[in-house]
Amino acid sequence: MHIRLLLPVLLFCLGFSTLSAQKGMSNKKMGKVLGREASAIEGDEGSWQVFIHDHVLLVVTDEPNNRMRIFTPILEETELEAKQIKNMLVANFHTALDAKYSMFEGFVISIFTHPLRELTENQLVDALKQVAKLAENFGTTYSSTDLIFGGSEEKITPKRLNKSPTKGKRS
Repeated sequence: MHIRLLLPVLLFCLGFSTLSAQKGMSNKKMGKVLGREASAIEGDEGSWQVFIHDHVLLVVTDEPNNRMRIFTPILEETELEAKQIKNMLVANFHTALDAKYSMFEGFVISIFTHPLRELTENQLVDALKQVAKLAENFGTTYSSTDLIFGGSEEKITPKRLNKSPTKGKRS
């Protein structure tokens, strides 16, 4: 008896989740959001150049493979100092939240990647801001927002690195 009552609810939920998945982000929807958020936009569907907070951001999608990227160049890799590399790696853990530092074709970049269909409009708007802010804060706070997750490098004191708690012995 309970199964007969549960079946319509399950079918409704399954149908609702299928409809929600179909309403995910697409190139067409992304183009509309970018048009609203950017001070200027160039390019074609799936490959845009947008201007956000005085930064040029490149937005590329791959609809068949459900991926997207937003990135902006910061400086040439040849100009990068060892201390900056360390600061970027620490920031990728603490202060670069959803956007990260990376290197691409000889440049240090700020980048955000995400599955395309699962991306929400709010996430897209936030990602644009974080990529621009992370580039802007290179060399200073190395942060993508005002939020710092965790703490500073000095607070991280690992007891072991990539070692089994049993020190390699099997129980």
